[in-house]
Amino acid sequence: MKVAVFGTRKYDRDSLSSAHKETKGVELTFLDPLLDKTTALLAEGHDAICIFVNDICDAEVLEQLHHHGIKYIALRCAGYNNVDLHTASRLGIKVTRVPSYAPEAVAEFAVGMMLTVVRKYHKSYNRVREGNFLLDGLLGFNLAGKTIGIIGTGKIGLITGRILSRGFGCTVIAYDPYPSAVADVYGLSYVKTLEELLRRSDIVSLHCPLTESTKYIINDETLALTKPGVILINTSRGGLIDSHALIRALKSGHLGAVGLDVYEREAAYFFADSSAKIIHDDVFARLLSFYNVFMSGHQAYLTEEALRNIADTTIQNLQELEATGTCTHLIGA
Repeated sequence: MKVAVFGTRKYDRDSLSSAHKETKGVELTFLDPLLDKTTALLAEGHDAICIFVNDICDAEVLEQLHHHGIKYIALRCAGYNNVDLHTASRLGIKVTRVPSYAPEAVAEFAVGMMLTVVRKYHKSYNRVREGNFLLDGLLGFNLAGKTIGIIGTGKIGLITGRILSRGFGCTVIAYDPYPSAVADVYGLSYVKTLEELLRRSDIVSLHCPLTESTKYIINDETLALTKPGVILINTSRGGLIDSHALIRALKSGHLGAVGLDVYEREAAYFFADSSAKIIHDDVFARLLSFYNVFMSGHQAYLTEEALRNIADTTIQNLQELEATGTCTHLIGA
């Protein structure tokens, strides 16, 4: 099986190459560009492609991939909102993913982001580097005793809740249409409605997948339900937040701080050096201008353990597809 791996960086090449060393029957071609309608032709001569969160795999791209003989798509991530599964199914293209890859990586990062915006580590670091040791403007608050709302209780949400409840002494409440039977073991208690969670929480952390039902789950109406000064953290998918509504809440002073590892139109900038580029996305530029917004470049998953698990599972998925035509982690419409 020949596999075109789109949007690769050095850490992708290293981890996939390491997992691929002892693998027979799978040949990887590493490509720098992301997958979209202009780069889909690079898949020609391959049997499968391997993509990540910001590759575009809509109906138009899938038609091109089908024309070039692609039979399989291996996602090296858990989310699959960037793939048109209905079109893939119609064209007979099978899609696999990595359902879990060291969920501790994202959970720990989410908690770190909370601490950063609450205790202002980033501002303190910059000041001290410049020889400024004033503490004015660095006032934070204790996490202990605060109420943290977790939206989405998959493995990442559960582990985030455990760190906060067991480690920091927070009251952790959660909302999920499909509650976990083991949430209490992790120190989480469910509320009946999203509205209740938003009204009670001092910090809200998003850990749900991006679907039609969760798109813009944070919007003008839901933000209006939150406490003045609430902290919002998103390490999941950018499309969970209506960015225009977020800016309005920031301008009004309603939001105390925001930590974002994702942005709904991040593909134009993330995973690349954009320091010499003009940011043409005015919404993105406006978000970056707020003193109380901390943003990182979709980094939460990036640990040695997570990369190793992603690579191992991706290669395993491709091997299973090559050998049997199906896969344990197959997804479909």
